[in-house]
Amino acid sequence: KIALSYPDTYELGMSNMALPILYELLNSQPDALAERVFAPWVDMEAAMRATRTPLLSLETGHLLKDFDIIGFSLGYELTYTNVLNMLDLAGIPVLASERNDSHPIVIAGGSSAHNPEPMADFIDFFVIGEAEEVLPKLISRFQAWKRKGERASKKELLRQVATIDGIYVPSLYQVEYQSDGLFK
Repeated sequence: KIALSYPDTYELGMSNMALPILYELLNSQPDALAERVFAPWVDMEAAMRATRTPLLSLETGHLLKDFDIIGFSLGYELTYTNVLNMLDLAGIPVLASERNDSHPIVIAGGSSAHNPEPMADFIDFFVIGEAEEVLPKLISRFQAWKRKGERASKKELLRQVATIDGIYVPSLYQVEYQSDGLFK
């Protein structure tokens, strides 16, 4: 079960061309199910927090934290804080290092993911480039990992997907910076 997440409102998310393409691609797979989720407007977020209502999927109203994978489409940098807010509203730890095997895998892609480092602490792995090309491989690896059940750790899955061209797994690297703040 995959939650395709657009970190902005429904009105903006539905005008994004990548979302319907990925939705169709995933739902055409025999063993995959994709639903959509969007960031709520500020007044709805306040009502959700006041009533402790978690973020839900659009199609069936399932809890976001019950999905296997949450995939964020990062079209521009201003939505980064919305990603964090959506994870928090869903009751999912914001930092990747605080999520364990019981939490969904959080991935991100899109034009803003070409420089993934600003979001590296929050995302389990990034799709760099066209998601349509790597999604079938990702789904296949994920399904094989899931069939192993409790015998396979999230870390094992991350090592496996890191071998796919165009996938960047931040937790597998130690980033170093030069004295001027640029990558070493």
